[in-house]
Amino acid sequence: MRVWPGSPLPLGATFDGVGTNIAVFSDVAESVELCLFDDDGNEERIPLPERSGSVWHAYLPDLIANTKYGFRVNGPWDPGAGHRCNPSKLLLDPYARAIEGTFDWNQSLFGYDFDDHDQIDTSDSAASTPRSLIVNPFFDWATDQPLLLPWAETVIYEAHVRGATQLHPDIDEDLRGTYAGIAHPAFLDHLGMLGITTLELLPVHEFVHDAHLLERNLRNYWGYNSIGFFAPHHEYSHRNGRGQQVQDFKQMVKTLHQAGIEVILDVVYNHSAEGNHMGPTLSFKGIDNAAYYRLVGDDKQYYMDYTGTGNTLNMQNPYVLQLVMDSLRYWATEMHVDGFRFDLASTLARSLHEVDRLSAFFDLVQQDPVVSRLKLIAEPWDVGEGGYQVGNFPPQWAEWNGRYRDCIRDHWSGGSHGLGEFAYRITGSSDLYEAAGRKPHASINFVTAHDGFTMRDLVSYNDKHNEANGEDNNDGESHNRGWNCGAEGPTDDEQINALRARQQRNLLSTLLLSQGVPMILGGDELGRTQGGNNNAYCQDNEVSWYDWTNADTALVKFVASVIAVRRDHPAFRRRQFFQGRSLHGEGTTDLAWFSPDSEEMGDQQWSEGDLKSVMIYLGGSSIEQSTRGEQVTDTNFLWLINAEGEPVVFTLPGHNWGDLWRCVLDTSTGDVDTPEAPVMAASTQVELIGHSLILLEHIAG
Repeated sequence: MRVWPGSPLPLGATFDGVGTNIAVFSDVAESVELCLFDDDGNEERIPLPERSGSVWHAYLPDLIANTKYGFRVNGPWDPGAGHRCNPSKLLLDPYARAIEGTFDWNQSLFGYDFDDHDQIDTSDSAASTPRSLIVNPFFDWATDQPLLLPWAETVIYEAHVRGATQLHPDIDEDLRGTYAGIAHPAFLDHLGMLGITTLELLPVHEFVHDAHLLERNLRNYWGYNSIGFFAPHHEYSHRNGRGQQVQDFKQMVKTLHQAGIEVILDVVYNHSAEGNHMGPTLSFKGIDNAAYYRLVGDDKQYYMDYTGTGNTLNMQNPYVLQLVMDSLRYWATEMHVDGFRFDLASTLARSLHEVDRLSAFFDLVQQDPVVSRLKLIAEPWDVGEGGYQVGNFPPQWAEWNGRYRDCIRDHWSGGSHGLGEFAYRITGSSDLYEAAGRKPHASINFVTAHDGFTMRDLVSYNDKHNEANGEDNNDGESHNRGWNCGAEGPTDDEQINALRARQQRNLLSTLLLSQGVPMILGGDELGRTQGGNNNAYCQDNEVSWYDWTNADTALVKFVASVIAVRRDHPAFRRRQFFQGRSLHGEGTTDLAWFSPDSEEMGDQQWSEGDLKSVMIYLGGSSIEQSTRGEQVTDTNFLWLINAEGEPVVFTLPGHNWGDLWRCVLDTSTGDVDTPEAPVMAASTQVELIGHSLILLEHIAG
């Protein structure tokens, strides 16, 4: 191999069509070797000849795409000072565009001796370590660009690449559970029929299956264990060709865009798969441990852990910040994704220990000309002190609204939350976002997500049932705010099953009619169950995979119909918060609240707290629908909600609020916008059965 000096930028292995530039950061290294492998596993080591600052680099004019490589770093082994360099360990490139193979868990992957943790282990890990791959970046995108649909029109579907299609009978077996399966017409048609605009994928960065899971015949199904922030996970490629996962991912995005569907990635920049001081040496730990990780100040052999995974990436280091920003730009510019959902985002905001919304990471995002234009969603909490930060992220961010989830679950399950809390949540959570100049779309509303019960399990179980995880049911959240409707798990009781079906419709309708951006957990529309497992992170099997054969087709149709109501009526997807006052001299308002007897809610009713039956008036006039200030006029709606266990009689408001109303949604029957829907006059009395809601649309008299 000819070796030229090369350039310190860009970092990683960059193939230009002729040769490859290699650049790797390590402030602590004394020397760095590039390790090249042939198909028989033979290794050639090439010292990187140049160092510019903390970046070691070279250009190899004969190094072509699809070559397998790694690094060995010579430097200090001094865990007490935070240094864990060990040249016997083959290391993955932090900037690898693709990774081939899996880890063969044994002593060689660990930098210390199992029998004496203070001693370095010098066994060579190459035979047990995957290879980084040099990737040909060229792909025919044609005219494809990120879609970036307006937030107000967005309906998110959270899905898992493997689980979504692994059991789909209309997808070829070799394509199921892959990027190609997601791009298959059978799955795209389902999303289109539902009215989904945005697909949010659980982690697709290359991740690691933990040894302790493999020992129990389990796997890291969710993928929150990243080891390559630029590499699409190789197991989701349907082709065995070297590096084909990159081409497969790009083709998936291109196909989704052609169908009008955005792609948002769930990204995990808060930690890596290398764990704590007892974890393996796979990449960052052996390159520059003290730079990449937050270490305990008094004894740097230990790691700060704000994530519950053993380590936390060090967002105080400029090269770590660069890694994250380079990764985000790569997925946007080279992979054409439309946005990101940041796992445990509070961790990224920690300067020392406190969560700081003005931290360097947010400054970099705000000024970045590429990333700042994408859809950015925070999971606004971590496991550290002060980590719960719902409502406190910068203005260009949206947030998973955990308070919405908890409140809506409480309202329909009989829990205590207060009517004022409920009112804020379904109207966009202005109490959390308006003061900072944020809009209703800052609230990503959800009732269920990958972490926790599915919607069907939420109405079928009071308690978690995680025995299959092998942790004696001690893992997962114990306080789920669910209600089994009278029996734990499956039952033949027709009344209980009817109530469960109604509760699913109630929860999904509330989600889809609330202001803000709705996010549906993929499979909830099918009636998917995990058998009460609320922490199925390790269940890469029928527990987690979508059961298409036994899908609840009536529920699928219902969800699609409610999404259509939302899409057709801007009254349910406003860009601005409600004002709650008369508009343009009209006698009615954009929002009003009534008790079941049609009395407008006063201070006494609001102070009563847990009022479960309420009537909401949504005015449809003068709704701002674009950044150019365009106004549209929609019809007015009445939303009648009875979360009590018994029937409640509602009296519709008087004529000044509207003369005639037509029922467009009824969760007691599952009917949505049917031609035979009844018409009701002002002041009519309407009885709602327990645990049901109806939506009435005003029609001209």
